[in-house]
Amino acid sequence: IRLMKKNSSVDLQIAAELGNTLKKEFFTSIVDATLDDKRDRIELTIRIVSLEESAYLNKKYRKKEGPTNILSFVSEGVEKIAPDFLGDLVVCAPVVNKEADQQGKNIEAHWAHMVVHGVLHLLGFDHQDICQAEAMENRERSILSNLGYPDPY
Repeated sequence: IRLMKKNSSVDLQIAAELGNTLKKEFFTSIVDATLDDKRDRIELTIRIVSLEESAYLNKKYRKKEGPTNILSFVSEGVEKIAPDFLGDLVVCAPVVNKEADQQGKNIEAHWAHMVVHGVLHLLGFDHQDICQAEAMENRERSILSNLGYPDPY
């Protein structure tokens, strides 16, 4: 399913049950809200996956056991043929839904946070040290607040 909005093109691949009532347009609106001033337009893929697929990808690419909430894969080497393509986000629906429940968070707000977090990784944000983490978390808070969601931290 390809969703087009003013600023972004999101190729949404649903390979596992979402387990919630999120509309497909939700993902594009979150991506649009996350764009920085440096990029007018982006393209990316969001793939919704099962526990098994998430665990496989997490092991293969991060050398970590088990499923994780979101994986970000930055595109490399395609700038000349697809200059707007940022990369891929892989979201494990069961993990995100379980986290929202365990943390007492609104499920839509938690999904929004995961998508914002993933897109920020594709845009070059990281949280490997305290300064990077603080900058990324502040950006997440600002974007989510502008969308009407509470502070995820």
